Amino acid sequence: MTVKQPIVLKDLPTDLDPNRLPQHMAVIMDGNGRWAKRRGLPRIMGHQRGVDTLKDLLRCCRDWGIPALTAYAFSTENWGRPLEEVEFLMTLFERVLRRELQEMMAENVRIRFVGDLDVLPPSLQSEIYRSMEDTEKNTGVQFTVATNYGGRQEIVQSCRAIAQQVQQGLLKLDDINESLFENFLYTKGIPDPDLLIRTSGEMRLSNFLLWQLAYAEIYVTQTLWPDFDRHILHEALLNYQQRERRFGKVGKT
Repeated sequence: MTVKQPIVLKDLPTDLDPNRLPQHMAVIMDGNGRWAKRRGLPRIMGHQRGVDTLKDLLRCCRDWGIPALTAYAFSTENWGRPLEEVEFLMTLFERVLRRELQEMMAENVRIRFVGDLDVLPPSLQSEIYRSMEDTEKNTGVQFTVATNYGGRQEIVQSCRAIAQQVQQGLLKLDDINESLFENFLYTKGIPDPDLLIRTSGEMRLSNFLLWQLAYAEIYVTQTLWPDFDRHILHEALLNYQQRERRFGKVGKT
Protein backbone atom coordinates (compact mmCIF):
# COMPACT_ATOMS: atom_id res chain seq x y z
CA MET A 1 0.00 0.00 0.00
CA THR A 2 1.32 3.45 -0.90
CA VAL A 3 1.66 5.84 2.03
CA LYS A 4 0.34 9.26 1.17
CA GLN A 5 2.93 11.92 1.88
CA PRO A 6 1.76 15.13 3.60
CA ILE A 7 1.49 18.20 1.41
CA VAL A 8 4.38 20.61 1.97
CA LEU A 9 3.11 24.18 2.20
CA LYS A 10 5.91 25.89 0.29
CA ASP A 11 3.92 29.02 -0.57
CA LEU A 12 1.72 31.11 1.70
CA PRO A 13 -1.70 29.39 1.93
CA THR A 14 -4.33 31.27 -0.06
CA ASP A 15 -6.65 31.69 2.94
CA LEU A 16 -4.08 33.85 4.72
CA ASP A 17 -3.95 37.60 4.12
CA PRO A 18 -0.33 38.50 3.28
CA ASN A 19 -0.96 42.04 4.55
CA ARG A 20 -1.96 40.83 8.02
CA LEU A 21 0.89 38.50 8.84
CA PRO A 22 2.87 39.09 12.04
CA GLN A 23 5.98 41.11 11.37
CA HIS A 24 7.72 39.41 14.26
CA MET A 25 6.88 35.96 15.57
CA ALA A 26 8.27 34.41 18.76
CA VAL A 27 8.23 30.74 19.71
CA ILE A 28 8.62 28.85 22.97
CA MET A 29 9.83 25.47 21.75
CA ASP A 30 8.45 23.16 24.41
CA GLY A 31 8.11 19.38 24.46
CA ASN A 32 11.38 17.99 23.11
CA GLY A 33 11.93 15.74 26.12
CA ARG A 34 8.35 14.44 26.16
CA TRP A 35 8.49 13.77 22.42
CA ALA A 36 11.55 11.58 22.94
CA LYS A 37 10.17 9.84 26.03
CA ARG A 38 6.99 8.82 24.23
CA ARG A 39 9.15 7.10 21.64
CA GLY A 40 11.44 5.42 24.15
CA LEU A 41 14.34 7.64 23.10
CA PRO A 42 16.82 9.65 25.19
CA ARG A 43 15.82 13.29 25.73
CA ILE A 44 18.72 14.49 23.61
CA MET A 45 17.08 12.94 20.54
CA GLY A 46 14.14 15.27 21.06
CA HIS A 47 16.47 18.26 21.07
CA GLN A 48 18.12 17.09 17.87
CA ARG A 49 14.75 16.71 16.16
CA GLY A 50 13.74 20.11 17.52
CA VAL A 51 16.65 21.75 15.67
CA ASP A 52 15.27 20.42 12.36
CA THR A 53 11.84 21.81 13.24
CA LEU A 54 13.33 25.24 13.95
CA LYS A 55 15.28 25.20 10.68
CA ASP A 56 12.11 24.57 8.69
CA LEU A 57 10.22 27.26 10.60
CA LEU A 58 12.96 29.74 9.75
CA ARG A 59 12.67 28.82 6.07
CA CYS A 60 8.90 29.03 6.30
CA CYS A 61 9.19 32.60 7.57
CA ARG A 62 11.22 33.36 4.47
CA ASP A 63 8.80 31.55 2.14
CA TRP A 64 5.65 33.11 3.62
CA GLY A 65 6.93 36.64 4.21
CA ILE A 66 7.34 36.85 7.99
CA PRO A 67 10.39 39.09 8.43
CA ALA A 68 11.44 38.29 12.02
CA LEU A 69 11.55 35.21 14.24
CA THR A 70 12.70 34.85 17.85
CA ALA A 71 13.23 31.42 19.41
CA TYR A 72 13.59 30.64 23.11
CA ALA A 73 16.55 28.25 22.98
CA PHE A 74 17.84 28.13 26.56
CA SER A 75 16.54 29.91 29.64
CA THR A 76 18.41 30.97 32.75
CA GLU A 77 16.40 28.30 34.59
CA ASN A 78 17.49 25.53 32.20
CA TRP A 79 20.83 25.26 34.04
CA GLY A 80 18.86 23.27 36.60
CA ARG A 81 18.37 20.39 34.16
CA PRO A 82 20.55 17.25 34.41
CA LEU A 83 24.21 18.08 33.75
CA GLU A 84 24.43 15.61 30.86
CA GLU A 85 21.52 17.29 29.09
CA VAL A 86 22.90 20.82 29.61
CA GLU A 87 26.31 19.79 28.29
CA PHE A 88 24.68 18.18 25.27
CA LEU A 89 22.67 21.33 24.55
CA MET A 90 25.78 23.52 24.70
CA THR A 91 27.56 21.17 22.30
CA LEU A 92 24.50 21.00 20.06
CA PHE A 93 24.23 24.80 19.83
CA GLU A 94 27.88 25.07 18.91
CA ARG A 95 27.74 22.28 16.34
CA VAL A 96 24.61 23.63 14.69
CA LEU A 97 26.07 27.13 14.45
CA ARG A 98 29.28 25.87 12.91
CA ARG A 99 27.43 23.60 10.47
CA GLU A 100 24.62 25.94 9.46
CA LEU A 101 26.39 29.30 9.22
CA GLN A 102 27.25 28.94 5.54
CA GLU A 103 23.66 28.01 4.75
CA MET A 104 22.31 30.97 6.72
CA MET A 105 24.62 33.22 4.75
CA ALA A 106 23.33 31.73 1.48
CA GLU A 107 19.75 32.27 2.61
CA ASN A 108 20.47 35.88 3.68
CA VAL A 109 19.48 35.26 7.32
CA ARG A 110 20.67 37.73 9.93
CA ILE A 111 21.18 36.02 13.29
CA ARG A 112 21.34 37.68 16.67
CA PHE A 113 21.69 36.20 20.16
CA VAL A 114 20.15 37.79 23.25
CA GLY A 115 20.74 36.84 26.88
CA ASP A 116 23.65 36.64 29.30
CA LEU A 117 26.18 35.16 26.89
CA ASP A 118 29.26 35.70 29.07
CA VAL A 119 28.71 32.53 31.12
CA LEU A 120 28.41 30.22 28.11
CA PRO A 121 31.35 27.95 27.18
CA PRO A 122 34.08 30.01 25.46
CA SER A 123 34.00 27.91 22.29
CA LEU A 124 30.24 28.46 22.01
CA GLN A 125 30.67 32.18 22.59
CA SER A 126 33.17 32.28 19.72
CA GLU A 127 30.69 30.64 17.36
CA ILE A 128 27.91 32.96 18.53
CA TYR A 129 29.88 36.15 17.96
CA ARG A 130 31.24 34.88 14.65
CA SER A 131 27.73 34.09 13.39
CA MET A 132 26.44 37.52 14.39
CA GLU A 133 29.38 39.29 12.79
CA ASP A 134 29.25 37.29 9.56
CA THR A 135 25.49 37.76 9.07
CA GLU A 136 25.28 41.36 10.30
CA LYS A 137 24.69 42.83 6.84
CA ASN A 138 22.20 40.19 5.68
CA THR A 139 18.77 41.55 4.85
CA GLY A 140 16.57 38.45 4.95
CA VAL A 141 14.76 37.00 7.97
CA GLN A 142 15.95 38.53 11.24
CA PHE A 143 16.51 35.48 13.45
CA THR A 144 16.95 36.11 17.17
CA VAL A 145 17.98 33.29 19.50
CA ALA A 146 17.35 33.76 23.22
CA THR A 147 20.17 31.85 24.95
CA ASN A 148 20.74 31.88 28.70
CA TYR A 149 17.89 34.35 28.65
CA GLY A 150 15.50 35.33 31.42
CA GLY A 151 12.96 38.12 31.20
CA ARG A 152 13.27 39.15 34.85
CA GLN A 153 17.05 39.08 34.61
CA GLU A 154 16.90 41.30 31.52
CA ILE A 155 14.69 43.86 33.25
CA VAL A 156 16.87 43.92 36.38
CA GLN A 157 20.10 44.40 34.42
CA SER A 158 18.42 47.22 32.45
CA CYS A 159 17.40 48.94 35.70
CA ARG A 160 20.92 48.62 37.04
CA ALA A 161 22.43 50.10 33.88
CA ILE A 162 20.02 53.04 33.95
CA ALA A 163 20.59 53.61 37.68
CA GLN A 164 24.33 53.66 37.09
CA GLN A 165 23.98 56.34 34.42
CA VAL A 166 21.74 58.39 36.72
CA GLN A 167 24.33 58.02 39.48
CA GLN A 168 27.07 59.19 37.10
CA GLY A 169 24.99 62.19 36.02
CA LEU A 170 24.60 60.93 32.46
CA LEU A 171 20.82 60.64 32.83
CA LYS A 172 18.17 62.47 34.83
CA LEU A 173 15.15 60.77 36.38
CA ASP A 174 12.91 62.71 34.01
CA ASP A 175 14.77 61.15 31.06
CA ILE A 176 13.49 57.69 31.94
CA ASN A 177 10.56 56.53 29.84
CA GLU A 178 9.58 53.40 27.92
CA SER A 179 11.63 54.32 24.86
CA LEU A 180 14.78 54.89 26.89
CA PHE A 181 14.23 51.72 28.91
CA GLU A 182 13.96 49.63 25.73
CA ASN A 183 17.41 50.87 24.70
CA PHE A 184 18.89 49.05 27.70
CA LEU A 185 17.23 45.70 26.97
CA TYR A 186 19.01 42.80 25.25
CA THR A 187 16.53 43.26 22.40
CA LYS A 188 17.46 46.87 21.66
CA GLY A 189 16.56 47.64 18.05
CA ILE A 190 14.34 44.57 17.63
CA PRO A 191 10.59 45.29 17.24
CA ASP A 192 8.30 43.63 19.77
CA PRO A 193 6.72 40.34 18.67
CA ASP A 194 3.17 40.44 17.30
CA LEU A 195 2.55 36.73 17.89
CA LEU A 196 3.87 34.23 20.43
CA ILE A 197 3.43 30.53 19.72
CA ARG A 198 3.98 28.00 22.48
CA THR A 199 3.95 24.27 21.86
CA SER A 200 3.06 21.31 24.14
CA GLY A 201 -0.02 22.95 25.65
CA GLU A 202 1.70 24.80 28.48
CA MET A 203 -0.16 28.02 29.35
CA ARG A 204 2.62 30.23 30.64
CA LEU A 205 5.36 32.61 29.45
CA SER A 206 8.18 30.90 31.36
CA ASN A 207 10.07 34.16 31.91
CA PHE A 208 10.31 34.85 28.17
CA LEU A 209 10.32 38.42 26.79
CA LEU A 210 8.21 39.72 29.67
CA TRP A 211 8.52 43.35 28.56
CA GLN A 212 8.37 42.73 24.81
CA LEU A 213 5.28 40.47 24.83
CA ALA A 214 3.07 43.03 26.59
CA TYR A 215 0.64 43.21 23.64
CA ALA A 216 1.53 40.12 21.65
CA GLU A 217 -1.19 37.69 20.63
CA ILE A 218 -0.61 34.26 22.19
CA TYR A 219 -1.34 30.94 20.49
CA VAL A 220 -0.87 27.64 22.34
CA THR A 221 -0.89 24.29 20.56
CA GLN A 222 -0.91 20.84 22.16
CA THR A 223 1.62 19.72 19.54
CA LEU A 224 5.07 18.92 20.93
CA TRP A 225 7.82 21.02 19.37
CA PRO A 226 9.49 18.29 17.25
CA ASP A 227 6.10 17.67 15.56
CA PHE A 228 5.42 21.36 14.87
CA ASP A 229 5.19 21.97 11.12
CA ARG A 230 3.85 24.39 8.52
CA HIS A 231 0.32 23.03 8.80
CA ILE A 232 0.21 23.89 12.50
CA LEU A 233 1.75 27.29 11.80
CA HIS A 234 -0.99 27.79 9.21
CA GLU A 235 -3.61 27.14 11.92
CA ALA A 236 -1.87 29.57 14.27
CA LEU A 237 -1.78 32.31 11.64
CA LEU A 238 -5.43 31.79 10.73
CA ASN A 239 -6.30 32.19 14.39
CA TYR A 240 -4.07 35.28 14.64
CA GLN A 241 -5.74 36.93 11.65
CA GLN A 242 -9.19 36.41 13.15
CA ARG A 243 -8.29 38.47 16.20
CA GLU A 244 -8.80 42.19 16.66
CA ARG A 245 -5.69 43.75 18.13
CA ARG A 246 -6.90 46.60 20.32
CA PHE A 247 -3.78 47.47 22.38
CA GLY A 248 -5.98 48.42 25.34
CA LYS A 249 -8.39 50.54 23.26
CA VAL A 250 -12.08 49.98 22.51
CA GLY A 251 -12.67 47.52 19.68
CA LYS A 252 -14.55 48.13 16.45
CA THR A 253 -17.39 45.78 17.39
